[in-house]
Amino acid sequence: MTRVLVVEDDPQLVRALVINLQARHYGVDAAPDGATALRLAAARQPDAVLLDLGLPDMDGVDVIEALRGWSRVPVLVLSARQASNEKVAALDAGADDYITKPFSIDELLARLRAAVRRTDDSSHPRGTMLVETTDFSIDLIAKRVVRDGRDVRLTPTEWHLLEILVTSPGRLITQKHLLQEVWGVSQRSKNNYLRVYMAQLRRKLEADPSHPRYLITEPGMGYRFEG
Repeated sequence: MTRVLVVEDDPQLVRALVINLQARHYGVDAAPDGATALRLAAARQPDAVLLDLGLPDMDGVDVIEALRGWSRVPVLVLSARQASNEKVAALDAGADDYITKPFSIDELLARLRAAVRRTDDSSHPRGTMLVETTDFSIDLIAKRVVRDGRDVRLTPTEWHLLEILVTSPGRLITQKHLLQEVWGVSQRSKNNYLRVYMAQLRRKLEADPSHPRYLITEPGMGYRFEG
């Protein structure tokens, strides 16, 4: 049974989440504050954490940072905070996804399933990974992309960017992280690099680059690969 830790101080929302998760055969623990959440995470070893940022005893970002000191458990933030800097701060602290309140339960469950499916690179060595979609396949050891039976020629920068995204499917990767990993810079002015290279990747991989199915933009935050 997949176990989920809900960290939320709104009793009505907690009740709704618990009912919906249990109806879909998740095991659920609930914590009303950060300190309780950290104790339960250590004791129960959940498979995913649903985390509100506005907790009574500490900020949710602090909870994420504490968890990341010892755990790789997927963390999905559920928050009414809509400012881009708030979202980026949570993602840079180690959150896997950010869902703005109010949200639909179907969207939440889809994001939760994607987060649970995602595994660490260590459990899926890149040398053995083959990423397959309806439209193209990616061989991570051979550094080869095939679409419609033909090799897709990627530049080293395009490949590096694609590799980061596809090895964390469903996970939102921040602009800052991608800039640091690919170009070694984090200046805000360099975000145009990402836009240019993502546009190039979409032209090479997406059936409809203007409405991408695989290489998704989260405005103001970053990008995700949906396989």
